[in-house]
Amino acid sequence: MADVSDWAVFARCAELKSLSAAGRDLRLSAAVVSNRISKLEKQLGVRLLNRTTRRVNLTEEGQIFYEHCSRILHEIELIDTTIGHKSGKPKGPITVTAPAGFGRQHIAPFLPRFVELFPDIQVRLHLSDRLIDVIQEGTDVAVRIADLRAYSFIAKKLAGNTRALVAAPSYLEKHGVPSSPDDLQKHNCLLLRFPGSQQYQWTLEGPDKTTTVSVSGNLDSDDGATLLEWCRAGAGIALKSIWEVGEDLREGRLQVVMPDWKPPGHAIYAIYPHGRLMPPRVRTFIDYLAECYGPAPYWETGEAPRLSN
Repeated sequence: MADVSDWAVFARCAELKSLSAAGRDLRLSAAVVSNRISKLEKQLGVRLLNRTTRRVNLTEEGQIFYEHCSRILHEIELIDTTIGHKSGKPKGPITVTAPAGFGRQHIAPFLPRFVELFPDIQVRLHLSDRLIDVIQEGTDVAVRIADLRAYSFIAKKLAGNTRALVAAPSYLEKHGVPSSPDDLQKHNCLLLRFPGSQQYQWTLEGPDKTTTVSVSGNLDSDDGATLLEWCRAGAGIALKSIWEVGEDLREGRLQVVMPDWKPPGHAIYAIYPHGRLMPPRVRTFIDYLAECYGPAPYWETGEAPRLSN
């Protein structure tokens, strides 16, 4: 008799092209994944995957089987979603991805309460500043801080995202306070660097115009938390979101530089791929986060975080 759970393991291997990656996604060891694929191949009497040390590829028979089993798995998910919606009790696993810093500060602290409220939901939180392929990696919901006009996703705004130029008082006392965007070229700017990053140029919206200025500095990193530590230590000026530095500003560790010139802020969204039915558990999770943040997010108002009752 066919074991549909083995089909799901096979489908993730086919999509991720890796036994170990599928194992991590499904919380199984690579050995267990391999054994379940072997069992499925024995039942079907054909080889489904060609394995190498680095990746797996579908055989011709594997491609045919994947097309059929992925459709059937989708139908099973549709049935489960429909029943879950009718019962009013969302259940099942949710895979969530988010930027590392935002996820640690403003998602992870709310999850124990979430699973207490919805004990039949299991949350798998993956934190990374790497921009993953949501569809390819089978993500249910991704939290993104970005301009979403170039994406084909269903998106729900979770919160606004004000940004500012900030520096430690010690840096400004030593190097002076810039008063215009052109002054930044004389200052040490702490830059977030990663493939595709545009932070060597800062766009600022002033009272009468928007301008883009080239900036540079002797410290850069692909980790936003590292930049923040350097900024607190007086190493330079950084462009930061208030969700990162709100407490630092309120307690005087940092102060806003050139408050009349603001970096444009992209909102914080929960995104979900088009073409998939949104299960109640995913909608419940997204609505929960939006409720926790509130109309004016606590990191900007200085109020205590909202916890859903």
